[in-house]
Amino acid sequence: QCDLSGWWQNELGCRMLVSVVDSQGNFSGKYHTAVSRAQKATKPSPLMGSQQLEQDGQCTFGFTINLKLSDSTAVLVGQHFAGAGGEELLQTSWLLREKADSLSSEWKA
Repeated sequence: QCDLSGWWQNELGCRMLVSVVDSQGNFSGKYHTAVSRAQKATKPSPLMGSQQLEQDGQCTFGFTINLKLSDSTAVLVGQHFAGAGGEELLQTSWLLREKADSLSSEWKA
């Protein structure tokens, strides 16, 4: 069964906690970034998402992170893979949108 609940960490050291996935596949949680220009620790950012409720352990999912370290939002989509040895992997693609100062500078956001 595909269960995204719990802690996940990427190769950059960013961590995410996914709360319990409800019966519709919806979840919320917190994202802790390890990638920042800030010299001090950053606050966790809230995330909300949804997953397919597949029984084969290889569900697709998506979630949005309201990044607290900047005026930006990230959206990730991916798939959960369960390996033969019991290891689990989330393979994702993401988009990051930063706040633009004006419509004319929107192209670089």
